Amino acid sequence: MVHTIEEMKAKIHEMYPKLDKHGVHSTLTYDKGKKTYVLELKKGVHHLSTFIDKVDADKCMDGKECVHLGVQIGQFLENFKNV
Repeated sequence: MVHTIEEMKAKIHEMYPKLDKHGVHSTLTYDKGKKTYVLELKKGVHHLSTFIDKVDADKCMDGKECVHLGVQIGQFLENFKNV
């Protein structure tokens, strides 16, 4: 199933409300060459880019936890929540 960037970003923020709570700015794009979504998280001078493949994207949209994404977001928030 194909999902729009807006749908994916809304779902990520729904599943990980701490992004908004801690003031983390996010952008989401789709890399056609790699056939993957690219999520960029920024807070102050800190920056994280992570990829979400189609399988994980579909799981996210189905309301299931995205394992790789959850680990990446959790680590980013833990490291930079006080910045």
